[in-house]
Amino acid sequence: MTVAASVNENLAQLSNYLIYSAMAVYTLAFLAHIGEWTFGTRSRVAVQSRALTDAEPAAGEAAKEAASGAATVSAERGRGGAATLERPRITVRTGPGDRGIEDGPGAAGDSERGDVLGRIAIGLTTLAWAFHAMGVIARGASVQRAPWANMYEFSTTFGAITVGVYLGLLALKKPVRWLGLFMVTTILLDLGLAVSVLYTDSDQLVPALHSYWLWIHVSCAMVSGGALYLGAVSAVLYLCRDRYEAGLPHSEETKLARFWSRLPSAATLDKFAYRINAAIFPLWTFAIVAGAIWAEAAWGRYWGWDPKEVWTFITWVAYAAYLHARSTAGWKGRKAAYLALIAFACFLFNYYGINIFVSGKHSYSGI
Repeated sequence: MTVAASVNENLAQLSNYLIYSAMAVYTLAFLAHIGEWTFGTRSRVAVQSRALTDAEPAAGEAAKEAASGAATVSAERGRGGAATLERPRITVRTGPGDRGIEDGPGAAGDSERGDVLGRIAIGLTTLAWAFHAMGVIARGASVQRAPWANMYEFSTTFGAITVGVYLGLLALKKPVRWLGLFMVTTILLDLGLAVSVLYTDSDQLVPALHSYWLWIHVSCAMVSGGALYLGAVSAVLYLCRDRYEAGLPHSEETKLARFWSRLPSAATLDKFAYRINAAIFPLWTFAIVAGAIWAEAAWGRYWGWDPKEVWTFITWVAYAAYLHARSTAGWKGRKAAYLALIAFACFLFNYYGINIFVSGKHSYSGI
């Protein structure tokens, strides 16, 4: 018979301090991202589209030809008078049916000040993530187990993994800085909910969780959830950007329109959401299989129609339907985005709704 390790209160308290420190730095990163979007310049896409609308047809055709790829030459007087070639990097959308519009200029809007603020935001996000990750590790070390035995621990670890996935994409030189503002906002909400509503003191596991499958099953579920969250954010932004593009070139140039104009194109957002959901789906499938194996070891059956098991399967079916529709029925755009958001809503309900409001063998919320 093994004796459960006692709780190291010093490490448990250190974990709390680190989580609060992470929240403070995430707040600074949020403000820096706000500055990045505020001080960035206007998108040249909307400006050029509106110019084409006001111009004569012949002039519009000439401008469109120039925007679609004609190189211009500018001479620099002085110091040799060298000529430089400049190729416009945008394609103008001339009608609702034309999806030729390229990506917006990004969160910074091609502004030097906005770019500096964006880099500061990424640096602060990285520092906050370091505090966040150390807080999760300290929580686990305080009781010498995996730090995801209840909803508080799952929420804090889930947030750290989500930010880690985002920073990993940046490290791989993926142009995803536009995700920063939306991700940091929701991570702050996630941690705020965790420390105020879901918080529980560091304690030992219930007997059913004493298994190495805790490391395998739950870690795979959290990594999958972090990626699926980024896919859901991309789907929401796709819907906003697509509506903005549909209004060009006749939409009014409001502050909100300028905001949407700096996002990647609707086609890019749609593709990103699909790729990240498709890439993580096998891991999500493995997490479900691992949970079934663990259930057989713990309770003597692979499937018992527990509410958590049922909604996990519903979530899997929803994402499978989304991927199947994309690959076979040719669903792209708004229909696919709505289906992806329905699938992620199932994921959220499976976590919050089932854990808090429904009793079952997976009732480990701790609240």
